[in-house]
Amino acid sequence: MAGIKDSLNRREFMKGVAGVSAVLAPAGKALAASGRVPSPNDRINVAHIGIGGRGNDLASEYWKIAKKTGQCQIVAVCDVWQRHVSEGKKNYQCDGTLDYREVLGRSDVDAVVIATPDHWHAKIALEAMDHGKDVYLEKPMTHTIEQARQLVEKVKEKKRVLQVGSQTTTADQWHKARQVIADGRIGQMIMSQGSYHRNSNRGEWNYPIDPNAGPEGKGDDYIDWKMWLGPAPQRPWDADRYFRFRKYWDYSGGTATDLFYHVAAPLNICWGQAQFPTRVMAGGGNYVFKDGRDVPDTFHLIGEYAAGHSVVLTSSMANSQHIPGLIRGHEGTLVMVEHGEFEESTPYIIVRPEKRVISDDYKAKWGADEVKIPVEQVEGDDPTGKHIQNFLDCVRSRQKPTLDVETGARAQVLISMSVQSYREGRVLYFDEATWKVSSTPPAARPTAG
Repeated sequence: MAGIKDSLNRREFMKGVAGVSAVLAPAGKALAASGRVPSPNDRINVAHIGIGGRGNDLASEYWKIAKKTGQCQIVAVCDVWQRHVSEGKKNYQCDGTLDYREVLGRSDVDAVVIATPDHWHAKIALEAMDHGKDVYLEKPMTHTIEQARQLVEKVKEKKRVLQVGSQTTTADQWHKARQVIADGRIGQMIMSQGSYHRNSNRGEWNYPIDPNAGPEGKGDDYIDWKMWLGPAPQRPWDADRYFRFRKYWDYSGGTATDLFYHVAAPLNICWGQAQFPTRVMAGGGNYVFKDGRDVPDTFHLIGEYAAGHSVVLTSSMANSQHIPGLIRGHEGTLVMVEHGEFEESTPYIIVRPEKRVISDDYKAKWGADEVKIPVEQVEGDDPTGKHIQNFLDCVRSRQKPTLDVETGARAQVLISMSVQSYREGRVLYFDEATWKVSSTPPAARPTAG
């Protein structure tokens, strides 16, 4: 590919395919693109696309599983920054490239892990499934609602496994909470609430900038800026946009996509039936960090659902005090995260009955006092490894993973609508049948004929 410097050229990279396949042959054949169920002895060959901060964290987890169990092996890494490619090749003893298309073209790759900036998520995931690959896709699932629809349809069409990488959804509290609601212990669900608050004197997402790195860099300092921009608007090299992309609408939705996805996704699991919002509104502003960013440092959303409940999420990147994560019902309140941090584990969830309204039948079945229900603890207090293991298990079984594409899409619609609502300054409505967003309530829309 023109512009690629100091990287494996195409011939060298594809020669590596044959070499990797030969090495793996005794341990098990690569999974067929048809999605056959592999035997327990088959090794799942994984390629990582986006091997920077979060991408490297994920690769480290896959590497641990590979060394501990032999269930998988990292066969290739890809990034637009040559330094990441070089470090990934060394750390994971695999091939590397600056061009993701070379990874997707490899017949020995069974699954890809996509941890690029948000604006690349859908495009690479769709192409990967067209190449017969299963996909572990970092959150947010997509950059737009239309892309979410495309992924849902592609998974069905190609019969691929897609796990959205909001790792907190594998934690036990959400699944225990789901059972509590299904059992009727809070009665009719009314509203859910959650928050995400952080504070930093440098401003959220102002990651360090390497002054030597860029499209004119030599060797490991080279960044393929044109490739990085990809489907986004074309611009001259801008180090702030590259290293701090979450500050800009072209590539991210700020708090909504970076952090609220970790709240919206588990709430959809708790509710029992993942649901699309019918009406969404958002507010906030950039009150503290006046550094040229597009996204607000303080952001809130309200989403309403046809089943008769709503969700309220609040955040600030300039104050670190959370509110409890909970679901309110007419007969009780379910507290999933008392400390408010949705990505942190908790030893229990709490059911608090509404004593003034619960019936004698409720008291006989559940009692009238607050109850703490223990939840399974994750080793190391980080569910990422468990989330990845679930994905690998589903690659073998062809079952739906914990955060499947349909559940992920419903969370994405809420998130994307909130970003659009904030940017346009108006209330928005969603038509589930058409996947369309409108500023007009359904009853007020003109009908044909």
